[in-house]
Amino acid sequence: MTIPASRTPEPYDDPYDVDMDFSEAAAFPSEPARSPLQFTPPASMPTSAEAQTLTPPAVATGFNPVGDLLAQAQSTLTPAPADVAVSDIAPSALPSAGLAPSSVAPVGLAPSSAIGEVSVPRIAIHVFAERQDTLAAAERAAQDRRLSRATTQIRIGGIMAAVAAYQQEPTPPLIIVECLKDPQTLLWEVDQLAEVCDAGTKVIVVGPTNDILLFRELMRRGVSEYLVGPLQPLQLIAAIGGLFNDPAQPFVGRSIAFVGARGGAGASAVAHNTAYAISERIGANTVIVDYDLPFGTAGLDFNQDPLSGVADALGQPDRLDSTLLDRMMVRCTDKLSLFAAPATLDTDWDISTEAFEEVTTRIRSTAPFVVLDLPHLWSPWMRRTLISADEVVIVATPDLASLRNAKNMMDLIRSGRPNDAPPRLVLNQVGVPARPEIPAKDFGAALGVHPSLIIPFDAKTFGAAANNGQMILDAGAKTKAAEAFQTLAQIVSRREIPALAGPKAKPGKTSGATESKSLFAGMFKKR
Repeated sequence: MTIPASRTPEPYDDPYDVDMDFSEAAAFPSEPARSPLQFTPPASMPTSAEAQTLTPPAVATGFNPVGDLLAQAQSTLTPAPADVAVSDIAPSALPSAGLAPSSVAPVGLAPSSAIGEVSVPRIAIHVFAERQDTLAAAERAAQDRRLSRATTQIRIGGIMAAVAAYQQEPTPPLIIVECLKDPQTLLWEVDQLAEVCDAGTKVIVVGPTNDILLFRELMRRGVSEYLVGPLQPLQLIAAIGGLFNDPAQPFVGRSIAFVGARGGAGASAVAHNTAYAISERIGANTVIVDYDLPFGTAGLDFNQDPLSGVADALGQPDRLDSTLLDRMMVRCTDKLSLFAAPATLDTDWDISTEAFEEVTTRIRSTAPFVVLDLPHLWSPWMRRTLISADEVVIVATPDLASLRNAKNMMDLIRSGRPNDAPPRLVLNQVGVPARPEIPAKDFGAALGVHPSLIIPFDAKTFGAAANNGQMILDAGAKTKAAEAFQTLAQIVSRREIPALAGPKAKPGKTSGATESKSLFAGMFKKR
């Protein structure tokens, strides 16, 4: 298919001073009739050139008293501007119009849930962009947790800059190029790029024209994807993830990490009860992974004593498959499975960060929801697990130590997840008699977030449930804590509790479903 010569492409209004002029068609030599060059599907991954890794900014973790934290709330809520880091650029490679850093436009962010779960393998990605906003979007995408295993190199220049670069070096598995010229020139430059690309290279083209004919012609030439600028970081991440999805893996479960701001905050109890609510009230298959190897309480909370569990999985992450994972898991209910910790001090646990990452990835392929019960410690694997999780819930008590630690965690996770929503805050054990507490409003203002949930102190209900190996939904179904866990389950799973069919209403009265208020209305009504 070729684009008719009589069709004049629509002009592109570029708010940035980029030169849109190009040479006449006669400047491009006509080629003899032949079949178009193809970017062939990969037989094996080619060896890529050494890529430059983009390093996220450092995080300040200093302690501030409550008064200073409240004063800094406004600055906490204000996002830092994204700076475009471009390196290894020769002056001759810059566009003739000159792109000043001050012309960078703010890059909008779409909801992270809109792109689903994306997993990108360990590959090299080269980006050649002409617009400053495309460069900014590419850098923010490179810093995203979903591309943490990939190495990204960003350069200024369009398709012809890529052609010149790959005359002397091999091409990576993925190339992203931008072209602001008309469709005919874009197709000609794509053909030039195909001449220097290795077999198996995938190419994403970014252009200004939303044209179905151009899209079809690019697909016929073997281009993997065509995107219309301006781009958002999550849009670019979704396009990259779509090219490297594993057909053998039907889905990737949503990982929800629970961590306590300090010891004794009750993060494990909140994690276990929330997972139980997701499985039993929402009806979704859920897996609990207890990563507190020496002191984990998941087995006690569910009255289970498994012979094997997460420790065996961490010891042989490369051998894990669906059959072995099923043998290691303990089925607590029809929809809830458990990877229990050994809870023993006989072994000094020295497990690599890669093992934790690999086990988490394998477990995510077994259920739609994976709840990670993380210990209160700090290590490289804890940092990576928190940043790579799809949802992070920080459980804190209303005291100064929790406030300090929660702020440090918030700052770290925000900097490591620039395209995601901030972690959720749950205030637990609120209302202990005779204990001075920081008000929930001040606690949330200091962190720059509103508490997603406030769980009242209820020693009798929680103590009885823990001693009997029960969940709050079973031990105290009508308590405020049970209602709170059902609400939190809906928040982190983004699903509603299905309505149960009840008896028919008597004449003259509304049905029970209409008469009862929603769960969210009961939790957030004015008091």
